Amino acid sequence: MRVFVTGATGLIGSTVVAELLGNGHTVLALARSDASALAAEAAGAEPLRGALADLDVLRAGVTQADGVIHLAFGNDFSSPEALAKNVAEESAALATLGEELVGSDRPFVTASGTPQAPGRVSTEADPVPTDGPVGGRGRTVTAVLGLAARGVRSTAVRLPRTVHNQGTGGFAGLLTDIARRTGVSGYPGDGAQRWPAVHALDAAVLFRLALEQAEAGTCWHAVADEGDQVRDIAAVIGRRLGLPVESVPSQTYGPLGPVFANDQPSSSAHTRQTLGWEPKHPSLLEDLENLQP
Repeated sequence: MRVFVTGATGLIGSTVVAELLGNGHTVLALARSDASALAAEAAGAEPLRGALADLDVLRAGVTQADGVIHLAFGNDFSSPEALAKNVAEESAALATLGEELVGSDRPFVTASGTPQAPGRVSTEADPVPTDGPVGGRGRTVTAVLGLAARGVRSTAVRLPRTVHNQGTGGFAGLLTDIARRTGVSGYPGDGAQRWPAVHALDAAVLFRLALEQAEAGTCWHAVADEGDQVRDIAAVIGRRLGLPVESVPSQTYGPLGPVFANDQPSSSAHTRQTLGWEPKHPSLLEDLENLQP
């Protein structure tokens, strides 16, 4: 299968590209810079120059592909306005990709986040949030899944709060960045809230399985660790960086503060049973031992 991949050179995208190429697929990779294009070529993919906001380029990518995997998202979480801009850009891109796929029965796999289920572990049957700081992403993914009624084999791989590789990535990576900047390895509240996690190499396998096997309109959980307490995550970061570990105000995390404070463990039992996905790589707490001072 020839697969058009957005976000192909990021932490997750680079592992997805390798997984696809290693299993007989070819990849057309959206590349927003010369450096990204060179990285895509070095990985064995064909680059297509353009950014997520270049809707005509996205349409061109779809016309050249047998399926689409969407992974790109802006990394600016500095303010509510920046986050809203990222969400709006992704929404327009997904709408464009989806319209180009209507009636084709081609697979369209997009990334989402695991939902929160107060008082329990969330499952694939739970809806994603459509309000709050990232509610716009939930509304957009819901619309993508709705394309199943219009001849698109659309599915969503829900990623946990941390997708990691060699100690970097995801919410844990943001905690690390803030710790380096402030000199404190912090956690919001009492730190008892739980965050799920997955190694990027394991997540890549699930994206491939969803592309190849998943039925239209379905959701899957790329969750290896159901939920590590955030204070435990901060403790490893603090030890590796030689920094004190303590509770800090939720405002430390900007617009993501309310999300960081939530208890949000998640299960992947249905995903494992149905698609035969089985994580094999190190857990988050193990992987954080790769952090360098």
